[in-house]
Amino acid sequence: MKQKLLFFIYLFVGLNFVIAQEIDKDLLLIKERLDSIQGFQAKMQLDVDINFINMPTKYADIYFEKGKAMQFESEDFIMVPKRGLDLSMQQLFKYPFITVNRGVEEVSGVQAKKINIIPTDKKADFAIATLWLDTSSKRIKQSEISTKKDGTFTVLMDYNDTEDILPKEVIISFEIEKIKLPIQYLAKNMEVDKKEMREMDVKSGKIILKINDYKIQ
Repeated sequence: MKQKLLFFIYLFVGLNFVIAQEIDKDLLLIKERLDSIQGFQAKMQLDVDINFINMPTKYADIYFEKGKAMQFESEDFIMVPKRGLDLSMQQLFKYPFITVNRGVEEVSGVQAKKINIIPTDKKADFAIATLWLDTSSKRIKQSEISTKKDGTFTVLMDYNDTEDILPKEVIISFEIEKIKLPIQYLAKNMEVDKKEMREMDVKSGKIILKINDYKIQ
C-alpha cells in the first residue's frame, strides 16, 4: 500500500513537471507571427508623461531588421527604454523558457490569457515576464517584464484592427530610478523641475508612442 501511494505521488509530481515544461500553444502561435516579420520601418510620435518633466512632442523614423536592435532617425536626440520598443519580443524569446498559465484577465476591454514566462537560461536578462495574450487576434495585448538590472516595465499595446500584429500605440510605464534613465539626455528642449524630482518618493513615469505608416517585410 505504501509503495502504491509513493508511486502515485511521484506520478503526480512528474505530470505537473511535464505540464510546466510545455510552452503555451497560444504564445507559440503569436511567436510564429512575430518571427515571420523580417523587418519594418514606420513613423513614431513620442510623448512623455512624467510629473517633473515638460517636453514637447517628438518625432522619429524607426527601422527594424530581424536579429538586430531597433534603429531611430530624428532631427532631435531621443532616448527611450529599449524594453518598450522590442515590438518583435526577440529579446524575450532569445533564450529557452517555460510558461505557466495564470488564467484570464480583462485588459482594455479584451479578455486576455495571462501567462508567466520564466527563463531557464541564466543568460536571460529578465527574471520573469507576464504576458496578456489576445488569443482571438493572435497578438500580445500587454506585457510586464521584471529585468535583472533595470526594474520592471509594463507595456500596454493598442492596435488599428484585428489583423495587425504590430501596435499603433505603445504605453511604457516604468520607475525612472530603477532603470537609471538619464533624464537630462532624453531630448532637447526639455525642462526638468529638479526640486519636484528630488521631493518625489517614487519617480515613475510613462512614455507614449504612436506608430504609423508601417512598411513590413
